[in-house]
Amino acid sequence: MESLMGQITEATLDKESVPSSDSPARLAERLAAVEQKLADLEERLPEDRVSIVVFSGDLDKVLAAFIIATGAAALGQQVSMFFTFWGLNAVRRKKVTEGKPFFEKLMALMSPADTRDLPLSQMNFFGIGAKMLRAMMQRKQINSLEELIGLARELGVRLVACEMSRDVMGIKDEELIEGLELGGVATFLGDALKSRVTLFV
Repeated sequence: MESLMGQITEATLDKESVPSSDSPARLAERLAAVEQKLADLEERLPEDRVSIVVFSGDLDKVLAAFIIATGAAALGQQVSMFFTFWGLNAVRRKKVTEGKPFFEKLMALMSPADTRDLPLSQMNFFGIGAKMLRAMMQRKQINSLEELIGLARELGVRLVACEMSRDVMGIKDEELIEGLELGGVATFLGDALKSRVTLFV
């Protein structure tokens, strides 16, 4: 805030730009203009928010996104997670094929049925790598993805499913976990523009 005031002062109240012959009325007018600029800038200052775009449906990347989200929420930050395209698999609880057109049915068949089917981004080896990682996490008493999702909800993390991606991929409401919000780019940008940290996972 001090640096902001300094910039405004330098930009608007430079001694060389203020004629010594200005009348009190003119000075009051200049002061009002400065106060208005300060108010406008204060409205644009970021808040204690973190916004995360979850584009990946890989288990390790989704885990990282939820660890960051829950950590930030535990520190008192307002956190929102925007799930789009493959990231929707991170909030999927089952797959539905009935009643879908051919391509949407094919997309459902090729997608993970729920979070326990998410693959690793590397060394997946037909699912063996993902199962190994889950076993190693359990052995070291690290929260599973499902536990992190529950924790995120308890901490008030905002979970938003991209409505456009859901429509394109033919994902029905009943395929996603309960309690998700639906939103578009405007929803995400509304959070991101107020955030100090924005991440793309």
